[in-house]
Amino acid sequence: MRKLASIQTVNAVEPIPNADAIERVRVLGWWVVCKKGEHKPGDRIVYCEIDSLLPERAEFEFLRASSFKPAQPDAGLPAGFRIKTVRLRGQVSQGICFPLSVLPPGTPTDDGTDVTTALGVVKWEPPLPVGMGGRVKGGFPGFLPKTDETRVQVLLAVLERHRGRTFVVTEKLDGTSFTAFLRDGVFGVCSRNLWMDETDDANLHARVARRVQLEEKLRAVRDRRGFDLAVQAEVIGPSIQGNKYALKEATLRVFNVLNLADGKLLDHADQLAVIADLGLEPVPQLGPLVLNHTVDELVAYSEGTSVLNAKAQREGVVLRPAAEEFDADVGGRLSFKAINPKFLLKYDE
Repeated sequence: MRKLASIQTVNAVEPIPNADAIERVRVLGWWVVCKKGEHKPGDRIVYCEIDSLLPERAEFEFLRASSFKPAQPDAGLPAGFRIKTVRLRGQVSQGICFPLSVLPPGTPTDDGTDVTTALGVVKWEPPLPVGMGGRVKGGFPGFLPKTDETRVQVLLAVLERHRGRTFVVTEKLDGTSFTAFLRDGVFGVCSRNLWMDETDDANLHARVARRVQLEEKLRAVRDRRGFDLAVQAEVIGPSIQGNKYALKEATLRVFNVLNLADGKLLDHADQLAVIADLGLEPVPQLGPLVLNHTVDELVAYSEGTSVLNAKAQREGVVLRPAAEEFDADVGGRLSFKAINPKFLLKYDE
């Protein structure tokens, strides 16, 4: 599980050219801009990642002018201060550091301790776009994994352990998460967190599934291959995240296929074969990469424009081995993302 706020150790402190009052601090694989002299290597601090929503507390009031977000009752989010990627004096800064004194008395301060709950931090989510609502059948099904990737900045040990191995790289698309499944004859459609009513025209996920005849395709492939399956995809197109890919209608780009007979994700080649069998398209395939990169080098590699629209910055890249693999440091499958900072600076409001 992602630690939005945690106890970390300052790894390095470096000057920023032409900046007298600020410097950059290395925490895990992140660079964070801080006041000069505020931290030194070896200090333990509270680090809050980007997308943290800090509560309205006196210690965080200095963020009001730049970071305040009103409450979103429909999404269950309180008002607070949203931490996002910024650029200060030419330096990209991702996250924010605080002294341990911001913690409630008695909070453990061992390195790596998750203090998200202790600080009242929650994950910020953008307001729900028009058309994403509709009738809900229930929570996200327990037999399916949720779609999320760990950021490379917290996986220093993983990079070192897998150095020299070849990974498959795909483009991370900026849309809305979509899952559809056929299990024991039951067809279902899900958003990131909810099982939606697949017959409801008010819901984008249901409309897209119906337009591409996904239920019929899943049943046909089940009959040909002999097992129930699920697909997880990004929905992109008009009214979705500003339609960065300049599409005329909403569509799916698949990034996961699951065999529901054994609950396992398909290896890359098998996944592409099933996607083709379904008559769908995968997320853009960027080819193999031999992993000999630092965090900063992978972040630089993530920069570039989208395969789907050369006028738009791509959100980033996802790296996975060709054969599915478990990794304890990742907390699940060996899969992680590097997000393009130019994308975050341009689009992440």
